[in-house]
Amino acid sequence: MLRRLTRPLGVALVTAGVLAMAATAAFGQRDGATAPNAQVAEKYTIYLSNNFLGNDWRQQMERVAKVSVSKGPLAGRVDLKIENVETTVQAQINSLNNIIRSRPDAILVDAGSGTALNPTIARACAQGILVISFDQVVTAPCAYKLQSNFKAIPRVMAAWMAKTLKGKGKVFIDTGLAGAPISAQIANGYKSVLKKSPGIEIIGTFNGNYALGPEQAGVANLLSAHPDVDGILTQGYGSGALKALKQAGHKPVPVTGFSYNTSAVACLQTKGAKCILGSNAPYLSSEAIKLAVEVLDGKKPKQPRNIYNYTPYFTTNPVTISGYGYAKMEKLQVGKNAFPKLPPGLTLPISPSWVTITPKEASG
Repeated sequence: MLRRLTRPLGVALVTAGVLAMAATAAFGQRDGATAPNAQVAEKYTIYLSNNFLGNDWRQQMERVAKVSVSKGPLAGRVDLKIENVETTVQAQINSLNNIIRSRPDAILVDAGSGTALNPTIARACAQGILVISFDQVVTAPCAYKLQSNFKAIPRVMAAWMAKTLKGKGKVFIDTGLAGAPISAQIANGYKSVLKKSPGIEIIGTFNGNYALGPEQAGVANLLSAHPDVDGILTQGYGSGALKALKQAGHKPVPVTGFSYNTSAVACLQTKGAKCILGSNAPYLSSEAIKLAVEVLDGKKPKQPRNIYNYTPYFTTNPVTISGYGYAKMEKLQVGKNAFPKLPPGLTLPISPSWVTITPKEASG
C-alpha cells in the first residue's frame, strides 16, 4: 500500500473476540458479511485539489465526492479533504506543496495545467504519495490519469455537426477556459473533424469558460458581426447559445454542448432546436477516490495508467458516427435524460454503478 508499507505498523495484538467485532463493524456495512479473523480496513487520508469552482460541474463534482465516501463500499474508508484554489497554476502549485507537507496517502488533482504541475506531482510521487489526476489531467508519468475520452468526444460531436449541416455552413467554436488542458483538446478535436468538410467554415471563436453567462455573451458578441451562422460548437451548456440566438431574433441552429440538465431541457423545449450533448460525468471524482482506495489496498497495480470513463451522447437527432471511438447515442426524452423539475445545473448521468447518489445529493 505505497508508502504505508514503509511505516512501522505498531499494531498491538488483540483478543480473537475483539478482532471479530472490529471486523464485523468494518466490513458488515459494505457487503453484509462477517469476517471473524479479518483486520479492520484501513482509513486513508485523501486530498482533492481543485483549481476552479466557477461552474455547476465542478460544484457537483465536489458534492458527489463527499457523498461517495459516506456510503457504499467507501463508507468509513476515507478522510476526504478538499482544497479549492484560485484559477491560476501558481495558486494550485502552492496549495499542492502544502498538501504534500501534510503527507496524505493520496492526492486527487483536477489540474489547471497539463504540464506546469508536473514537477510538483513528481515530488509527491517521490515521497510515496499516490497521485491520481482526473478530469483535467496532468502528463506527469507517475500519476494515474482518469478522464472522459476527450479525444473522442469532440470528434463525435463535430462529426454530428458536419452530418447535420450536410457538410456546408458557417460555425462558431467555443475555446473553453484559457489554459485548461481539456479546452484545447476539445477545440482541436472540433477543428480536426470540421476541416474534413471543406464546405464548413469557422467564422468566430469565443471563451465560454464552461459557464452559462460567458457562453451566452460570447455567442451574442459574435452574432452582431456574423448573423449568418449555421452552427455553434460549445464546450459548456449549448443552452446559452440557444438563448443568445433567441434574443438576437435568430432561428435556432444546431449546437453542441455537454449534458447539463438545463441543456437537455432547453434542447427539447426550444422549437426547431437540434442538439448533441457529450457527457463528462462529475462522478469522475468518486471514481478517482475509489481507484485510490483500491490501489492503496493493493487491489490495483501501483503502476500508473490511463483510464477512460465512457457515457452516452444525448441528442435530439441521433445519427450514425463511426471512426471516433465509443459513440452510443441516446435520444433526449423528458423523464429519461431531461428533467424540467430538477435543478438546471445538474449534470447527467448522476451516479456511478457502485454507489447510489441521488439527484438531491448531487444538486445540493
